[in-house]
Amino acid sequence: MAKNHVLIVDDDKNVRMTIKRVLDNENMTYKEAKCGGEALELLGSEIFDLVVLDINMDDMDGYEVLSTMRRNANDTPVMFLSGRAEDHDIILGLGLGADDYTTKPFKPRVLAAMMKAIIRRNKNPNQPSHYLIRGPFKFDGKTMKLYKDSVEISLSSKEIALMRFFMENENRVFNKEQIFESIWNENIVGDNTIMVYIHHLRNKIEDDPSNPKHIKTVWGLGYKFQGD
Repeated sequence: MAKNHVLIVDDDKNVRMTIKRVLDNENMTYKEAKCGGEALELLGSEIFDLVVLDINMDDMDGYEVLSTMRRNANDTPVMFLSGRAEDHDIILGLGLGADDYTTKPFKPRVLAAMMKAIIRRNKNPNQPSHYLIRGPFKFDGKTMKLYKDSVEISLSSKEIALMRFFMENENRVFNKEQIFESIWNENIVGDNTIMVYIHHLRNKIEDDPSNPKHIKTVWGLGYKFQGD
């Protein structure tokens, strides 16, 4: 059985060393990053079972790291481990999509139990939580790959984020403003940008892009995705 693989993100070397000792005792493997940029690079090249994430870091804070992960369709479980213990910090972290939030200082044995619980909750051999299946499409959130009828479709990072957004919200109509804010995390709508990405995505996933079956235009309203 493969060992659980954890990414430790903290700018404090002593904290990273303590977490590594915990993971060694639990027979887990790990990589470490001392800032958010390093963490995002590792997340783009490796698959992890859990990210243990600090909030206060020099280049970007942990909230921004988590938000970037989710925008990039990376659903790796995240545990915030922070010295910030105010209610609003915890509520914000969980609201952004963290799986748990614990504060420093921490007890190593308790931290180990919490990490194992998060990993266990996110591993279901019968229905892997990182799979999205809609009609002929299957999206693998671990590898960031899309398949249609078991054949991989090559997508850019923004196309991946857009396709996952559609698959997670099947049959719901979204206007351009909502799509742009969800994928680009901006309020200023780029009409041409949305149209170009919809056009590219249709060319890749539709049997007949001129008569789309899956990404449909709802005139006067926006777009919606249908798997079947």
